[in-house]
Amino acid sequence: MPTIDDWTALGVRIGRIVRAEPNQGSREPAYSLWIDFGDLGELQSSAKITDRYAADELVGKAVVAVTGFEPKRIGGFRSDVLVVGAVTSDGVVLIEPDQDVDPGTVVA
Repeated sequence: MPTIDDWTALGVRIGRIVRAEPNQGSREPAYSLWIDFGDLGELQSSAKITDRYAADELVGKAVVAVTGFEPKRIGGFRSDVLVVGAVTSDGVVLIEPDQDVDPGTVVA
């Protein structure tokens, strides 16, 4: 069972998507995302959010992501973070702050 120490080893931060395109190597439809996390730099994520979002409308969007994972290869694309969303019957709805905050801001 995970402990609070497991959780604190990870981080949850706000990032801003700077580039999005289809992940051509993914088995299921997904986007390759490049996300600015301020002091953490630009990190990547492969996200299965194609049901509700077009790639061009994602650029500039603030997202919540879990950082601190070992990078994983998804369809040949390096994925550093897990973008957080609510899973609905119509696809994933991204979780985003209701006010503008700087990339890299810690989520408490």
